[in-house]
Amino acid sequence: MVFDEVFGPFIEQSPVSVMFRGTLENIFTARRLDGLFERTAQRQCCRDLAFSPCVDLLGLVVTQIQPSLHAAYRERSQRIGVSVQALYQKVAGIEPGVCEALVRETAADLAAIIDDMEATLPGPLPGYDVRIVDGNHLQGTHHRLKELRRLGDAALPGQTLAVLNPHRELIEEVVVCADGHANQKPLFRHLLHKVQPRQCWIADRDFSTREFLFGVKGRRGCFLVRHHGALSFEPAGRQRRLGRTDTGMVYEQKVRLTDGDGGEMIVRRITIQLDRPTRDKDTEIHLLTNLPQKVTGQTLAQAYLSRWKIENAFHKLTMVLRCELNTLGYPQAALFGFCLAVAMYNAVNTVMAALHAATGAAREETATSSPKFSFYYLADEIAGVSRGMAIVIADEHWTAAFAGKTSQQMARKLLWLARKVHIDRFLTNPTSVKRRKARRPIKHGGHVSTHQILQKRKTTTAT
Repeated sequence: MVFDEVFGPFIEQSPVSVMFRGTLENIFTARRLDGLFERTAQRQCCRDLAFSPCVDLLGLVVTQIQPSLHAAYRERSQRIGVSVQALYQKVAGIEPGVCEALVRETAADLAAIIDDMEATLPGPLPGYDVRIVDGNHLQGTHHRLKELRRLGDAALPGQTLAVLNPHRELIEEVVVCADGHANQKPLFRHLLHKVQPRQCWIADRDFSTREFLFGVKGRRGCFLVRHHGALSFEPAGRQRRLGRTDTGMVYEQKVRLTDGDGGEMIVRRITIQLDRPTRDKDTEIHLLTNLPQKVTGQTLAQAYLSRWKIENAFHKLTMVLRCELNTLGYPQAALFGFCLAVAMYNAVNTVMAALHAATGAAREETATSSPKFSFYYLADEIAGVSRGMAIVIADEHWTAAFAGKTSQQMARKLLWLARKVHIDRFLTNPTSVKRRKARRPIKHGGHVSTHQILQKRKTTTAT
């Protein structure tokens, strides 16, 4: 009865906002967040400001409910109880391990909810549990730090590796690095322990290294990786023609890879002769895989196209959410903002999964006969309604309604709310296929690594 009285108007007018806020209340309870911080933080401690208020305030910024962290603080300063300088110092010191655990643990909870809603997808490779991995450099920040003010180069706050689960449309793992100039290849080894048998990892050519390929094989996993020219091989058979796909003619050849320590493996090298060159003027794409022969070359060529799902995820994180806060100059603060945006992205996708499960709308990009929901319209609705909803509904009501609920209970509640949504408001606009235009040449300026500059500050201070 209390639930109907308190949430009734918003359930009638904007059920998706209730779904999103309730999902956050379920995965972002203060006790859970502060416990996560206590387990994973190695140097930083809570003192006067706990970790959970930092998540609450920065979450308002990455979802575009508030324009900046300072604006979010001014609205809730009486609840925080510390100065704005103390807040910024806390955010600037959030450790990478805390950020990674935040994404990993919340994604696991959301995955359980999606499973209980029976809203999972088959994936691009039937019979295999697929993961798509890619790297992302955060954009340059404002030159607010003293050491950056007289530099004309862009200040890079760091880089990340993200792992997308296409079966649930969740980014379930993130590896962060504070040095924007560091080589991302050493970051790969932080993902190898995640590989499970019968999993297939799809990645771009940056992952075409012996360490990664042999590491996946050593854990009885599979890979489908675009071949980088720097990775040498020996032919182990003749190239043979397989047939056509939507993008071109497909060929296959067995090749031998060695790891430098006496180990070797025979893999399949799939070549796609493209009907139209890529934007980088490539006329052929070469893929390396250790998947068995029963998975045809045409299927592999089509499955590799699903890699763009993670590119689309990065686009939504940047354009719809605010994963790259250029006002946060300290690398650890910028990386914390990115990881929090990933958690918000996963929450919106969980809401979208509930809508698909409740209404039967298409969730796969290949489906053309059913309507599709717009991530942008959902996020815009949530951002527009949330500020008013926070004024009307007190925090204790959200806690009583959603905190501590099991995944089965959350699944039932989200499906019940999803059936009340007027789906016409959130459908994508159909567009016609446009011809690709030639890329215009762009002149880029230089850039610097904020992490390396701050290391110089420590050295100078110590001397």
